[in-house]
Amino acid sequence: MNIPIASRLAHTGEYYFSRKLRELAALNAAGANIISLGIGSPDLPPHPNVIEALSKSAALPNAHGYQSYQGTPALRGAMADFYQRHYGVTLDPATEILPLLGSKEGLMHIGMTFLEVGDAVLIPNPGYPTYRAVAEICGAEVREYDLTAAAGWLPDLDALAATDLSRVKLMLVNYPHMPTGAGADLPFLTRLVAFAKANDILLVHDNPYGFILNETPPVSLLAVPGAREVAIELNSLSKSHNMAGWRVGLLAGRADVIADVLRFKSNMDSGMFLPVQQAAVAALALGDDWFQELNATYRARRELVVELLQALGCAPAPGQTGLFIWAAVPAGFADGFALSDAVLAEARVFLTPGGIFGSNGNGYIRASLCQPEALLREALERIQVASQSVKS
Repeated sequence: MNIPIASRLAHTGEYYFSRKLRELAALNAAGANIISLGIGSPDLPPHPNVIEALSKSAALPNAHGYQSYQGTPALRGAMADFYQRHYGVTLDPATEILPLLGSKEGLMHIGMTFLEVGDAVLIPNPGYPTYRAVAEICGAEVREYDLTAAAGWLPDLDALAATDLSRVKLMLVNYPHMPTGAGADLPFLTRLVAFAKANDILLVHDNPYGFILNETPPVSLLAVPGAREVAIELNSLSKSHNMAGWRVGLLAGRADVIADVLRFKSNMDSGMFLPVQQAAVAALALGDDWFQELNATYRARRELVVELLQALGCAPAPGQTGLFIWAAVPAGFADGFALSDAVLAEARVFLTPGGIFGSNGNGYIRASLCQPEALLREALERIQVASQSVKS
């Protein structure tokens, strides 16, 4: 049989890290012993309270059936409490919060709820590759907006407003920004909300990195007065609570928009496993000491990763937030792909080429902090030994 794929996948390839991790696995199987500083999957465990809550719930005989498509009241309440404590944002847990099986699935749910052929979507360049994939799969037109170091990795809203935005339905934004680690303050977010109102655009704010190495209090777009009229926000426990594989996220915003997304989501899954929901409740109740301890670990790792990148002649910008270090590629390399290939070949260390996040990332490389210090020291030693051959 020769069954053609659907046209919706014509412009969408396999996710970069899906392909790359398979390639690295093959190299390791052949004895290469690659140290991967690619994907941002926390290697640290969740808090013991989280594991305990999971275990206790999983031992109950009635914990294994289908669950509500909207999550338990306890989980939604914990998510609302978290937003109140950390962001100063009041949400109705019954109508303004939708638990997700990870925020990545939430992006697809939002796209499938609101986008169709003929619509346009504003996505950041550089930005999370899934933004583009969602727009393409939904048949919408992708319109990139440029982010540059010179502009602090913030969009030029005046330049965007001068373009024809009549078909733009959604704008994807992400601060603290991945991959650059740049932040956005309340004055900028206030301007962003005004831009969306003036142009009748729904803002989709992807906000999973605010608690990692952030020297300022984390900010929610929903804290901006009037934002709920034009904005929804995705959040996740993957990075902030070391629960990437657990797939716990949330969508927050106006009740009618949440209800619209639920119409699609309820046809795609049968709810989140109850013990995972109970564990998420425990995670969301953790105090600031959890984040302080987590960030102490990441600060020590950051020093090693910055030294590693500098050994390659890269220039990491200070003040980055999140699980990665973003750095300009040194002269002598065409782009981040060339540097990544050279480091992999000569030092058996994998760094992510910035170009996978868009053309404005071509001159950059990204390194993850999600490896133990001992492994980061080994990666540093390998690069120091191989640096001359890498640079040549």
